[in-house]
Amino acid sequence: MVAPQLTATSLSDLPFLLQSGGVCGELPWVEDAGKFAPKDARQLSKLFFDRLQVLEEGTAEYQYARNTLIEMNLSLVRFAVRRFRNRGDGEMEDITQVGTIGLIKAIDRFDLTREVEFSSFAIPYIVGEIKRFFRDSTWAVHVPRRLQELRVELAKAKETLHAVDRDPTVKELADHLELTEEEVIEGLVASAGYIANSIDTPAPGTEDTADGGCTYADSVGDDDPAMDLFEDLHALAPLLAQLDDRERRIIEMRFGQELTQERIGEELGISQMHVSRLLSRTLTRLREGLLAHG
Repeated sequence: MVAPQLTATSLSDLPFLLQSGGVCGELPWVEDAGKFAPKDARQLSKLFFDRLQVLEEGTAEYQYARNTLIEMNLSLVRFAVRRFRNRGDGEMEDITQVGTIGLIKAIDRFDLTREVEFSSFAIPYIVGEIKRFFRDSTWAVHVPRRLQELRVELAKAKETLHAVDRDPTVKELADHLELTEEEVIEGLVASAGYIANSIDTPAPGTEDTADGGCTYADSVGDDDPAMDLFEDLHALAPLLAQLDDRERRIIEMRFGQELTQERIGEELGISQMHVSRLLSRTLTRLREGLLAHG
């Protein structure tokens, strides 16, 4: 029997599909996964994740389930990318692509038995992949895009003009690239911002002293751990205010009084398992709130 076709306007079929796994165990055919609202995508994703766990990797149905999950959850990538919207359009495209890689990794590693929403599981993967991209590929000092592009042109020109015993002069580079010498000098200076020197590098004029010299790190102040704590508490305060009395009490007993889940259960008259579920749900809400306002 052919699997049912599911569109963004036929979500009334979802309860049946989620209970039965579709017709004859087949996945429904999704016409345009990207058109589903986030709430509907979450519901349908559970069906596809459940099926994905029993499918053989490499089969056509496995690829269909995996690709549909990616398309349905691209809104999570768009959500995570919003915090970087102050960057240029060209770089935003790169960030979105990198974020999608994080989404794919999250899909491949997600397990329904974790009893956690996929969105809570995926966002750290997406943001982590984007931050890794910044760490590995961005400039140590921000410079205009035209100078970033000029750096590449200068590198190519140096390779073309490189003599046996010396680097090309500024004039030779300017003539080759049909630029002014001032423009070449500006590009060479900007290129120094691509890689930052280690703060353990000896400061100028101190390399030959008896104690090995002073490093740049010696002139850098230390971080104040209390500032991080202040920022964390300041961000958490409005989120904690949104919790109900029992949720706040559990958070206070677990992290303020450092009570075990078993002890908290005894205080509240509920099972340890119930405490664990409430704590997990509450921490997920707080984490999502911090990410949304990060």
